[in-house]
Amino acid sequence: MVLSQKFFNQPTIQAAKNLLGKFLVRRYRGNNIAVIVTEVEAYDGPHDLASHASRGIGERNKVMFGEAGCFYVYFTYGMHWMLNIVTGPKNYPAAVLIRAGIVFTKNGNKKILNGPAKLTKHLKIGKRFNGRIANKKTGLWLEDRGINIKPSQIIARKRIGVDYAGRWAKKPYNFSI
Repeated sequence: MVLSQKFFNQPTIQAAKNLLGKFLVRRYRGNNIAVIVTEVEAYDGPHDLASHASRGIGERNKVMFGEAGCFYVYFTYGMHWMLNIVTGPKNYPAAVLIRAGIVFTKNGNKKILNGPAKLTKHLKIGKRFNGRIANKKTGLWLEDRGINIKPSQIIARKRIGVDYAGRWAKKPYNFSI
């Protein structure tokens, strides 16, 4: 079942946890590539100093202030695309970064995409998805395929690469299974 905008219009921390075990699906050259989401990171609101939204609305981050269920895709370090999904109510800037996943190849092998850049590179995700809604029409969406992740299976850690954010860097907003 394709996740609707309603799924993403929930508190960011809850949305992040609920994304674990869901499938990120990319239609590419007539084929669907599905990646099970195994790690995410939450960026929750205008006061979260690790979030791009903490500096106010701008051209780069304006998608975060929009509708839940839209992708926020940005370029970092001059070489990597990062894929986020906007969560919560409009004008409350929040998003979840999809950090890692597992894809099963056609021959049944498992490929671990352990990093947000590896994930976007594998799925050929770039700027054209920024601001687009997560659905089949855009060629990138999320699905619930019935995998139930229990709270006891979720590991919460501090976020990665945001040491500049002071106390916000230590918030346990990185979730993995």
